[in-house]
Amino acid sequence: MDRILIVEDDNVLREELSAFLKNSGYDTVCITDFDSISHQIQTSDADLILLDINLPGVNGQALLKELRKERDTPVIMLTSRTSELDEVLSMSYGADDYITKPYNPTILLLRISAVLKRCAQAASLHSYRNITVSAVKGRLICGSSEQILTKNEMIIFQFLLDRQGEIVTRDELMTALWDNDEFVNDNTLSVNVSRLRAKLSELGLPDAIETRKKQGYILK
Repeated sequence: MDRILIVEDDNVLREELSAFLKNSGYDTVCITDFDSISHQIQTSDADLILLDINLPGVNGQALLKELRKERDTPVIMLTSRTSELDEVLSMSYGADDYITKPYNPTILLLRISAVLKRCAQAASLHSYRNITVSAVKGRLICGSSEQILTKNEMIIFQFLLDRQGEIVTRDELMTALWDNDEFVNDNTLSVNVSRLRAKLSELGLPDAIETRKKQGYILK
């Protein structure tokens, strides 16, 4: 369950928002003491922050700017301000979205879902040499070229990538596949490694996976 930190000084609005989000399947935490607000935000373990701009004694945009020096927690700015400048400033400081009050609750939920999904996908992007690896979509991207991996191929590649430069035994790879409810045998593993090699070769990396006889594989 995703946890949302609500930074809103209007007591009624804060409680209504918290109750609404809880009923929508989120865990919520509310800041009610605004004397140490910066520290509370910095040390929060929230998955997303709803941050008001107008807060007692401090500007939400300034808090966002400070947060971005240390953390990349997604932030949606909530404000009654309608100035385009405020929106531009918030986004330039690292806000992931900007919503003006009064807001439609359904729209807010959609915005929250979109930001969390986008951040999850970004977190799942890795790189290998000159290739971008999207674990969520099972894709290897190199410039304008792209290779789509099957579930088995992605599991194998991710396992090798996590231990790049180390020898990974066939038994370890088969166990990884079994752990993901995939039926495999020795021949199935060989076929999948062969196909993965071919796809890496299409992206200009024919020597990416090296076989070590009687030992296993190594991603160079």
